[in-house]
Parts: sequence; structure tokens; C-alpha cells
Amino acid sequence: MSEAVENSTEDFFKSSVLGHPAGLFVLFFTEMWERFSYYGMRAILVIFLTGVITGDNPGWGWSTQAALSLLGTYALFVYLTPLLGGWLADNKIGYKMAVVIGALLMTLGHAAMAVETPVFLYIGITFLIIGNGFFKPNMTSIISKMYVGKDEKKDGAYNIFYMGVNAGAFIGIMLCGWVGEEIGWSYGFGLAGVFMFLGMLQFYFAQPLFGNIGDKPIKAVKDRNDKSIEEKNEADKLNPFSTIDYILVAIFSISALIFIANDPLSKIGNINILNFTVFGMGDSLFYALLAAISFIVLLIIRIPRYTMIERDRMVAFAIFCLFTVFFWAAFEQAAGSLPLYTRDFTDRILEGSSAGVFKIIDFLVTVVPLGIITFVLIKLFGKTYKKIVLSNIILGFSFLIVWAIVIYKLYVEMGAIQTEVKITWFAILNSLFIIVFAPLFTKWWDSRYNPPASVKYFLGLALLGLGFGFLAFGARHVPSGADSASLSMLWLVLAYLFHTLGELCLSPMGLSYLSKLVPARMIAFMFGIYYLAVAIGNKLAHYIGGDIEKITQEYSLSTFFLIFTLVPFGVGLISLLLHPVLKKLMHGVK
Repeated sequence: MSEAVENSTEDFFKSSVLGHPAGLFVLFFTEMWERFSYYGMRAILVIFLTGVITGDNPGWGWSTQAALSLLGTYALFVYLTPLLGGWLADNKIGYKMAVVIGALLMTLGHAAMAVETPVFLYIGITFLIIGNGFFKPNMTSIISKMYVGKDEKKDGAYNIFYMGVNAGAFIGIMLCGWVGEEIGWSYGFGLAGVFMFLGMLQFYFAQPLFGNIGDKPIKAVKDRNDKSIEEKNEADKLNPFSTIDYILVAIFSISALIFIANDPLSKIGNINILNFTVFGMGDSLFYALLAAISFIVLLIIRIPRYTMIERDRMVAFAIFCLFTVFFWAAFEQAAGSLPLYTRDFTDRILEGSSAGVFKIIDFLVTVVPLGIITFVLIKLFGKTYKKIVLSNIILGFSFLIVWAIVIYKLYVEMGAIQTEVKITWFAILNSLFIIVFAPLFTKWWDSRYNPPASVKYFLGLALLGLGFGFLAFGARHVPSGADSASLSMLWLVLAYLFHTLGELCLSPMGLSYLSKLVPARMIAFMFGIYYLAVAIGNKLAHYIGGDIEKITQEYSLSTFFLIFTLVPFGVGLISLLLHPVLKKLMHGVK
């Protein structure tokens, strides 16, 4: 390690907040505002698109299939564009500029969505996808550079950073959701854009804290690239791409792109690309299956060419990626079918003592986390008020807006005789439960009772399935064809609780095992495969979720949720049964 790097790292720790560099907390708040905007917008998108076209706060009256098809395509690209954005930052523009460009593009995206016309909706989502690609991968890259030579501090740093992720999701869903439902959808979308813009300004004017970290790469990166090119050439010699490999990649890419384009176009605008039916399958499903089969065949052909240990470990990781697809295909119902279930099938009207108890719970759930985050903000001000004055002013102004909206929200709700729990309120439970339970799971993983990978995947999938089991049980008396009911809110609370516990078991595992199982020269390739698995899971979630009305009409609402109970639990059992095989394939990796 060079002396310059060592001095630079030590300089960061001279101005510390809660034992970590002040710059970490700038990143904490920047990521918080980005997650605020992402989850805030996502919380109201499907409700807005499928809402009735009349009333005080009308929606667009889209079909469930159309709305969830758009959401699924958006979510898919959100997990794929960071692969390109990370490469651009690494090789061309630097991390800091990538974050600023990404935040600015996302601000424009939210602003476009606030216009509430179809053209601006598509423009807005496009900007959000591209902006996310620039922004998302480069925040963690800056943290990694800040902590060079401080490996013992990295785990704590990432824990703090991811608390910012959950804090942003929590506040964003709460405020954008409430404003969107109570005041107007445009204001909800617009509020997401306001805080994304303020977050970008706060980060931009805080750059003196980061020194030369994240600057545009010059010669040092060129040298590193030369090395990485040599490693890639060496890898190519070990496992060169053959003609059949390129053909399979081409089939996969073309089929996937046709499916990605055709699915929302056919459901939103009745536009079909290469429209035909094969074996009773429409063109969208045919291309999806063709893409999946060609990709699986590619892996089957390529992976056996590696050395035995590398091959076995990559097979194990590929199996974990398959489990990941199933997990996110069920978990991401939280953004699609669950808000519709909450709106149409849940009794959200509270009166008397029940309304009073909810108001107290809502007050505590709103004020306590925000108070803790404000405390962190004050600590940051105390260490950096002279060095990044303008950044701190912008950050402080942002929190004044948040507190003003929160106080107004509580004032309106406290004065109401009858309380109607907002649809989006339940979505904050995931972030709240993560904040509460994450420290317990961290202690569990650090103890001698830390279970093996196959058990963690089983627990994650089984707990997820159990959450949907509560929803299936609660809806057992809803007759076939029903389009509304008044089911207890308890089923939703239990579902979000067990979904979150499942997420804490499984979600952190993917990238952890990526770093442990995959050879260094293959990290980038397998990183792409992992995020492709998450992207496919997100798209599949809303592709299936779009059929909630069809399944409810033909069978029952309980049947719909029973699918997401049995499939994850079954896949989890497969993970458990594969434990001896996976243990052997991992060759000692724990």
C-alpha cells in the first residue's frame, strides 16, 4: 500500500462521527435520499396506475397486468444497468461524477412522472433506470476506497450505510405514500424528486471530505485495467468462448430483449412483436423460456471446462442463484400484488379505541426513527460545519421539510375521528422490521451457531412462504370471483414480519458467497449472473403477480397466495436436501 493511500485513509478518520469518518455519513444521507425517492415512488406507482379514474384523487384505471408488467420491466433494468454504470465509473468518469450524474437523472425522472401523462411516465421511468445505473454501484465503491487499510472497520461501515438504505426506504414510503394518497399522486412523485435533488446537492458540495477518492481515473486505473486485461486474457486461454457459446449468448440476448420489450407493450398498448403461439404459449412466454433454456445450456457447457474445484464452486453458486430467482419472485409481490390486496381486501378503517391505539403506534413509528436519524445529522454537523458548510445547510433544510411534512401528517391524523390506514403504511413495516431484527441476525451469523448456506437459504425461503401462508389462511373464506373483502390487517403485519425475517436469512448471502466461491478473475462475470438472477426474480414476480385478478376469479384469493406459500417452501426443502451435495461442491468454503 502506498504512503499516500495510508495518509489519505488516516485523514478520513481524523474527523470521525460515532467512530467512523464523517464522509461515511455523507454517503449515508445521500443513499438515504436515493432510497427515499426509489421506494417512495414505487410505493404509489401501482396504486396510482390501477386506481379508479374518478374521485378526488383519480388514478389511470390501468389493468393489473399492465401496471405490474411496467413495474416488472422497470425493476428488471434497475438491477442490470448498474453493471454498465459501474464499468463507466471505474474506467471513464470516476465514482463521484457517476453519483452526481445518476442523482440528477433520477431527479429528472421523478419530475417527469409528476406531470402525470403517459409520455412523461415513460420518459421518467427511462431516466430513473439510467440514473440508477450510474448511482447505485458507486456509493459502495467510495466506501471501499475510504476504508483501505481499515478492514476491521469495514463491516461496521457497511452496517451503518445499509441502515441509511432502510431509513430512506422507511421515510420515503411513509411520506411519499401519505402525500400521494392524501393530497395527490403528482405531489407524491414530485416529493421523491425534490429529495433526490437535495441529496445530489448535499453530496456534490460535500466532495472536499473525500479528497481524491472517486475522481476521474487517470494512469493508475489504466495500469489496473492493463492488469485486468491480462487476467481476462489468461481466463480466456483457460476457457475460451467457442462458436456454440457465442450462438447461445446471441439467442439468450435476442430472446430476452424481445420478451422485455413485448411484455409491457402487449399489455399496455396491445403491441406485439413477432406475435405467434407455440404449444399454446404466447410469444412473450415463449421468448422468456427460450432465453432461460439457452442461458442454462450455456452454463452447462461452460462451467465443466474449469478446473474441478473452480467448477464445483461455480456450480454451487449457480444453484444459489437459482434459489435467489425463486425468492425474489415471491418477495417482490410486496411492490405489486400486495398493495392491491391491501387496497381491495383489507379492512383499514379503525374507530374508537382501535383508532387511538393505531395513532399512538403510528406516532412512535414515525417520530422515534426520524429522531434517531436527526441525532446522527446533528453529530455530523458538529464535525463538519466548517468544512462543508453548504452541504450541511442543504441537508439541514431537507430535514426541516421532512419534519414539517411529518408534523402536518400527524396533525391531520390526530384530528380525525375515524382513521383509515393508508395502503402504503404497511409497506414501511419491511424497513422497520429490518432495523429492529438486523442486529440480532448479525449476532447469530457471528456466533458458533452460524448455519451453513443451504440452511440459510431454506430458512429464507421457508419464512417467506410462511408469510404468504398467513395471507392464504386469512383469505380462506373469500369466495371465488370476489373483487373486495374486509380482512384483518393482522394478516398483512404477519406477512411483512415473516417476509423480512426470510430476507434477513437469504438476501445478504448472495454477494457474500460470490466473494467466497468464485475465482477473482471470474468475479465480474458471476456478479453479472447474480444480478441477472435478482433481475429475473423481480420481473417474474410482477409477471405472475399480474394474474392476481385472474386467479382470484377462476379459483380464489387464497389460492393465489397459496402458490407463493408452497413454491418457496418446496424450493427451500430442495436447498435443505441438497446440503450434502452443496457442502461437497463448496470444498470447505463456509
